[in-house]
Amino acid sequence: MTAVGNPEVLVLADMDEPAISTPTQLKVQLKAAGVNPVDTKLRSRGVFYPDALPAVLGCDGAGVVTGVGAAVTRFRPGDAVWFCNGGLGGAQGNYAEYTVIEEAVARPKPAGLDFVAAAAMPLVLITAWEALFDRARLQAGQSVLIHAGGGGVGHVAIQLAKHRGARVLTTVGSAENAQFVAALGADEAILYPEQDFVAAVAGLTGGRGVDVALDSVGGEIFRNSVRAVAHYGDLVTLLDPGPGVEWKEARNRNLRIGFELMLTPMLADLPEARARQGEILDACAALFASGHLRAHVSQTLPLAPAAEAHRRLEQGHMQGKLVLIIND
Repeated sequence: MTAVGNPEVLVLADMDEPAISTPTQLKVQLKAAGVNPVDTKLRSRGVFYPDALPAVLGCDGAGVVTGVGAAVTRFRPGDAVWFCNGGLGGAQGNYAEYTVIEEAVARPKPAGLDFVAAAAMPLVLITAWEALFDRARLQAGQSVLIHAGGGGVGHVAIQLAKHRGARVLTTVGSAENAQFVAALGADEAILYPEQDFVAAVAGLTGGRGVDVALDSVGGEIFRNSVRAVAHYGDLVTLLDPGPGVEWKEARNRNLRIGFELMLTPMLADLPEARARQGEILDACAALFASGHLRAHVSQTLPLAPAAEAHRRLEQGHMQGKLVLIIND
């Protein structure tokens, strides 16, 4: 990323190969990098750190360890790893051939996932898990409304919620996505272009509302979701709600409002929280192995046209994830 702006500010360039600089680091040859909405926002609005350009974007990565520091104990060259690290304007991101990361950040790649699927998953898995289980405390037997169920976070949130034993309602934009989320286990798909989702939720819950709602859209969707949540329920958003929120209604319902930004441990340098996120990836790896979780990658591109990847993501309505294939 050479400047703040349109996708054209992403250019292919030769850089010095990163080198291990501390005893606890790994050098990884990247095989693939996930592309997330946060990448497009950083490109169009600016990275988190001053004077950080040019910068390599991309939080999600998967690859093969090619070197280890003297104090590394969990990995050795040849091991396959997946992780969420960098790409915010500080540490190098994963739109690259090689990266260097701390051993504590990396996790063994799930055996049942290829590198493309593994690179697609860390950020959305951690986001969905933290939002549903750590923020909203979703329990078996509860009901949950997951917005944008066909998207990156949505399609894994549906599966995690179903595995926990919840009844899953989700909003989708097309009949095709309704079929997609049904195959993931969603109990009810609400076509938001045709239905008022608040009225639909009321009809599906006997007027009570859902116990938990997960908002990944923001704006009007967040504001209207207040009325779709049952009294004493939880509403978690991945975004800044912005102005115009009817907080009185949320207060009258005694809602617990939660915010989920899985990047916080990286931005605030919180080792314990990063370790917790590693545990989440390990738990999800077990779910992939048992067949209770699957990754959906709808599109792949080589590394060079990363700008095209951003253009496609910004067009919206992406089903599942988009991944850059690097060292095939």
